[in-house]
This record gives sequence, C-alpha cells and structure tokens, in this order.
Amino acid sequence: MTATHAAVLVESGREAPYAESRPLEVRELTLDPPGPGELLVRVGAAGLCHSDLSVINGSRVRPLPMALGHEAAGEVVEAGEGTDFAVGDHVVLAFVPACGSCERCVGGRPALCGPGAQANGAGTLLGGGRRFVAADGSRPHHHLGVSAFSEYTVVSAKSAVKVDADLPHEIAALFGCAVLTGAGAAFYSAKVEPGDTVAVLGLGGVGLAALLAAKAAGAAEVIAVDVVEHKRRLAERLGATASVAGGPDAVPAIRDLTGGGAEKVIDTTGVVAVLEQAYAATRPGGTTVTVGLPAPGVPLTLPALSLVAEERALRGSYLGSCVPARDVPRFIGLYRSGLLPVDGLLSHRLPLTDINAGFDRLHTGEAVRQVVTF
Repeated sequence: MTATHAAVLVESGREAPYAESRPLEVRELTLDPPGPGELLVRVGAAGLCHSDLSVINGSRVRPLPMALGHEAAGEVVEAGEGTDFAVGDHVVLAFVPACGSCERCVGGRPALCGPGAQANGAGTLLGGGRRFVAADGSRPHHHLGVSAFSEYTVVSAKSAVKVDADLPHEIAALFGCAVLTGAGAAFYSAKVEPGDTVAVLGLGGVGLAALLAAKAAGAAEVIAVDVVEHKRRLAERLGATASVAGGPDAVPAIRDLTGGGAEKVIDTTGVVAVLEQAYAATRPGGTTVTVGLPAPGVPLTLPALSLVAEERALRGSYLGSCVPARDVPRFIGLYRSGLLPVDGLLSHRLPLTDINAGFDRLHTGEAVRQVVTF
C-alpha cells in the first residue's frame, strides 16, 4: 500500500471564506495497489476548477467523503495488468474514464461514455472500486476518476494520456480539463472558422482556453466578457480584440461590436442567466455553445421561434466534445508551436496545505487557473 496526503471533502455547503470553514481536510490516507487496467500515479500538479468548487458549495451533489480534484498531470509509478503504460510514463489525467466499448465511445463520443458517467456519479473508478483507505478503514470516494488533490492517486488507465516527459507538470495538468473543455468547445462544438466573430462569456481557465483556440482557428474578432476587470485585461493580453464587462449591458455591447451579434458565442459560466445572454448575443444563423454546469433542475428560457425562424443553434459541450487520447497530444502540439499559449492561464501556484484558500480565490474571481504543485 502507498501512503499519501490528500485533500478530502468532508461536508459540502460550508460557507466561504473556505480558509476559515475548511471544507477540505488534508488527511493521511493509504492507497491499495492498482488493479487490472489501473495505474498508480505520483501527481505532479493539479488544477483548481469550478467543477471542484461546485461540489464544495453543494450545487453538484457527490457522495462524501471524497478525495477531490479532477485536473492533473503526473508520473506512473506502478501499472496494473493489461495496460499500455510503463513505470516512468508521464500522463495527463482526463475526468471522463471512457470505457472504449459502449455505444457512445464506439460512436466517437467518449465524453458521453455511459459506464464512465456511472462510475463518476458513484465516486468510484471505472471498474467500480475505491482505492483510498482512511485510518479507520473507511474508503473515501474518488472524484471523477482522478482525485487529483493527492500526492498519489490510483486511476483507470482509461483516464490517462501519455505525454512527453519534458512538458512541466503544471502546464500539462491544464490539458486535462481547462484546455480540453475550452479549446474543444471552440474547435469542435462551436466549429470556429477563419473570419468568424466570436464572444466568450466567462474568463476563467476554460473561457480563456476557448479564447486562445478561437484565435488559433482564425477568428477575426474575439470579444471577452467577464464581470472581473483584471480577467478582461488578461484576455486582451492573450489576444481578445475587445472586452466587455459582464452584466445587463453585455448583450447590446456585443451586438454593437459585431454588427448584430457574434456568429459563435461560448458560455463557460454555468449560470443560466448568462447562458440566456449568450444566446441573445448570437446573430441569426449563429451557434451558441455552453460548457458550464448549472445547478441541476434550473430551467432555461429562450424564444423558441428563433431556433427555426433565425436558424439558430444551441449546443452543449462536455469535455469540449473531445477525444482525450487524440486531442491532448494535438493541443499540446499547438501549445508548443505557440498557437495555444495556455501557460498564460496560470495565475497561482500553491501547496496542498493552502487548498482552501485557493478555493476562496476561485470563488471571489481573484484567480484564473491555480495549480497545486507537489
């Protein structure tokens, strides 16, 4: 068994500031060895994401206690039987452990893998097991098959993608969620083309990755929208042609800048009211893409006639509609070529012991993408 320190969510719904309420406790756990088709990974870096925050604040209900974190990179230290990985391989971990054999996986949509979604909802690995063991013998749940806020973790090999060893872990980790989700939303879900006008609402790690990808795809205009001014300024440094303050005036501002609405609008906020704004800011014939995760059960109100009369498209995008085994190497190639400078998303580096303070920065909008480094 392997000893590890992990940030365990013991109770959701505690109020911020999290540095005081401390929903995450750094606990000493042990890990069972990896089973067949599994890997023991030494985590090098793990990103803090709003999907983690939604579990902490209770808007996404998960079984507890749970070793949190789902965006990570690290190094294989033990490989179970039946994998194509070797000790020393560097890997990026993706948060959907696609089985590869269900109807959706075979159809080229591994982000929608049924067994993967079932395992993620249950807080287990793809094979149904839990490998963390607490001092009292209980077994904390896994978060999205990754549990990245831990010095070591066991994952399904279906969650891992090999990457070159010279790529720093803190950069590689971003490709497991922020880049797959944001860049994939621009490349695959919105299908941004040269000359398009694009607006991105929400400028966290995912939104800025979408902005970078839209620029890489040849968009003529990319309008960055957020309520936080320093994020808008960062977006401009990363190539946004204009920025707009989030709020009730955002839609008319986008329409003015684009002559009637953007052709492709990407919402990354997970806020239904913002998604409605994104749709309103899309021109006739355009496409609205949403990648945020609103609270379950919140209804969306849209003018239904516009879908037909204006040939509008509204599309959801999970994991950026990506195939991680294909797209992690592809996007890393774009990063190395300078077309996808995702290192510009990193705003903070922190030790595991400061994890609650990190989520305070995410909650208030101070941070863009933070990584825990080990």
